[in-house]
This record gives sequence, structure tokens and C-alpha cells, in this order.
Amino acid sequence: MNYDLIVVGGGPAGILGAATAAEKGLKVLLLEKNEKLGKKLFITGKGRCNFTNNGDTDDFFNNMITNKKFLYSAYKSFNNHQIIGLLQSLGVKTKIERGNRVFPESDKSSDIIKALNKHLQLNNVEIMLNTEVKRINTRDQRVTGVLLKNNKQIPGEKVLIATGGMSYRQTGSTGDGYIMAQQLGHSIVNPKPALVPLVTRESWVKDLQGLTLKNVSAQIINSTVKVVQFGEMIFTHFGISGPIILSISSFLKDRLNSPVTLTIDLKPALSDEQLDDRLKRDFKKYTGKHLKNSLDDLLPQKMIPVILELSGVDIHKQVNQVTKKERELLVHTLKNLTLTVTGTRPLNEAIVTSGGINVKEINPSTLESKIIRGLYFAGEVIDVDALTGGYNLQIAFSTGYLSGASSANIN
Repeated sequence: MNYDLIVVGGGPAGILGAATAAEKGLKVLLLEKNEKLGKKLFITGKGRCNFTNNGDTDDFFNNMITNKKFLYSAYKSFNNHQIIGLLQSLGVKTKIERGNRVFPESDKSSDIIKALNKHLQLNNVEIMLNTEVKRINTRDQRVTGVLLKNNKQIPGEKVLIATGGMSYRQTGSTGDGYIMAQQLGHSIVNPKPALVPLVTRESWVKDLQGLTLKNVSAQIINSTVKVVQFGEMIFTHFGISGPIILSISSFLKDRLNSPVTLTIDLKPALSDEQLDDRLKRDFKKYTGKHLKNSLDDLLPQKMIPVILELSGVDIHKQVNQVTKKERELLVHTLKNLTLTVTGTRPLNEAIVTSGGINVKEINPSTLESKIIRGLYFAGEVIDVDALTGGYNLQIAFSTGYLSGASSANIN
């Protein structure tokens, strides 16, 4: 049987592409190598699935890291309000949380996957699971179908590659789409981890393993990058992670050839003077106690010995003996906790992949290949990525929709 469109990859981009093309009258086949659709989507947002962001257009593009201009047409064709509306029409009740993050009201990613499956069924998309594609077939620089790993040929007028990146390989994101595209003459921007925990040099970090800090500020400011993020972070056995650290990592992906200094402000709401006043009040409250027992109101217990050691102030000193100079050292350490970033965790531990199909070889208005007629791309397989907050899934939905809609136009 000859299909109008064969979609390779059953994640959010592939599903939207397949359903959109079918809705516009095409005979569509969706191929997924896993035993079910949306495997990576299932674990998104710790299983809660922050599927988009309720911000405006400026918010969306301000949170794009790589090739934001390339995404203008895709976002314009299918924006965050449209995916919210679509999922609501498919029975998903939604809610908005801090930072305009949008979740299913149930906090279950499975509800999003069920709705997307329903979208495919309503539009009569044929689905083949446990089906791996070996290569895209072409003749005279035009798509003719696909060759499966079992050597079965499936003819098709057009093909959409939506195979994802190379993070969370256990979900099937193993870079297959890069290989298929390269075989057809496309170039690949070297895949790198984005939204990934950072590895640090300091040994004291291990002492704080598992400690979460809220409402802190982390920044990297040097000659090549200036980035400041406010929110939550966590210490790990290898370094640091958490929402603000993941966001900072996306700005560093091309700048870690040498160590980078990251500074944490543990009390960003207080000026140096206000923090000094706070210390004086606490010391008055705990008069007669040792310094190590007088900072519980200000810091997590686990952190007190680390801060005192880094500040150089004697941990056994009584609070009423602390000098003004020593208070200044404490304030400076609390406002400038310094870490040396030496690298990132591996690509497989990244939330998204930065890199992929070179956008210069894709028509941004249609997402069709400039090299092979009838070949389209959508989602993480393209060299685009964004910060946390639902933006990367919105990229998948927007590019999926545009590629599917474009494939339905006769060309």
C-alpha cells in the first residue's frame, strides 16, 4: 500500500505531524520502534508532564536557546494556546502553575498520551509499533518510502522524521534520525547535552549531597556568557542540579572547554547590609552559643559547617566574640558561594539534546528538507532547544503540526 505520508517516530512531534496530515486528508502511517507511543513523554516533568507554557509570544522566544528565528513559522502555525485547546477538546483538564507552566490537572503524563492517541485514532492514522526504520528510500532526490530493519519496503510519497535526540536512550532516543538524514546528504550539528546537571570541582559538594535550596540565585558572568537564574537547585555527589542549574547548563554547552566559575547567592532577597543586620539579630538571640549552633534560623543544618569553613571563621567561636570583619566574611560567603564547573553529566542524562539536523538545510516555512523533496523534520531531531518550563515540548508540538500541515500541501 502506498502512503501519502510516513511518520518515523511516535513522540509528541511525530504524533502531531501524523494527526495533522491525516486531518487534512492524507493517508498516514506512523512508525514507532518502541512497544508504545510517547515513551519519553511519559517520564516528562517527573511523570507530571509540563506540556507547554501559558506565557505570551515574547516569553516563548525569550526562552529559546538555539535557532529561535527558525521557529517563528512553526510557532505561528500552532502555538501554546492551540495545544492547550486541542488537548482540552480531547478530554484533558489542564492547570497553570508557577512560571506559567501548564500541566494536566491530574498530574499524570499518561492522560496526555491517551489524548494524543485519541487524536490519531479520530483521524484514522495507521500505527505500527515495534517497527524500526533502517533508511529513507529516495529516487532523483525525492522520497519514495522507507526500508524497515526487517528489510520490508513501505512505499510513501513523503516522510517525516521525528525520532528525537540522543538523551534518555532507554526511551528510544538513540540518534536514528541523524543517521537517516546523513545518508541523504544532510549535515548534523554535533549533539550535546542541554538541560543537564553540572559537574563541579569542589570536594565539599559531596557533604551536601541531597540538599535542596529554594529561592536562591545562581549566576555565571564572564567574558563569553552572562546568565542569572533564580529558583531551586540541589547538590549531588558529582556537583549540582535542579531547575536553575539545568537552565544555566544550556547556556554553557559550547563554553566548557575550560572550567567556569558559578556563584550562588543564598540570600538574594537581602542586601549585604540587611544580611549583616540579620546575622547580628541571630547572634544576639543565640548569645553564649558556639557559632556552629547559631545559624539554624538562616541555613539548613547540613550547610552550616561548609559555610563556616569557606568563610574562614572559627566554627567553635562563641557568637558574642565574632568581630565585624568576621561577619563581613560570612556575609560575603553567603552571597558569593563559589563553585568551579568542570563539565556536564553525559548526554544520556540530559533532558534534551542540543544539536541535530542543521536548520540551514530545512525550509523554516514548511520544515521540508532543502536537499530531498518530500522529506520533513520535526521536534528534537532538529538543532533547536529551549529552557525548562514546557518550551521544548511546545517546539515538538509546533514543528510537528507545521510539518504535517505542510506535507498535506501538494508540491
